[in-house]
Amino acid sequence: MALKITEECINCDVCEPVCPNQAIFMGEQIYEINPNLCTECVGHFEIPQCVDICPIDCIPKDEKYVETNDQLYQKYLQLSKKESK
Repeated sequence: MALKITEECINCDVCEPVCPNQAIFMGEQIYEINPNLCTECVGHFEIPQCVDICPIDCIPKDEKYVETNDQLYQKYLQLSKKESK
């Protein structure tokens, strides 16, 4: 399941640099997460880094994008292939 950033976001900019897949970007008003790039840090870390560092706890799972850990790992492998080219 990808993560999402809710409207409670205060644009503190601590989540963007810690995302290993560069899935976090500045949207029109708040930071957003590209679900096609979000692996919840599977393949990189044991816990999602953005969730761990967020000072106001505004990054829940996005129920629109349900994925198992195996699916997230497969996405990680695909993204890793693209990076190595």
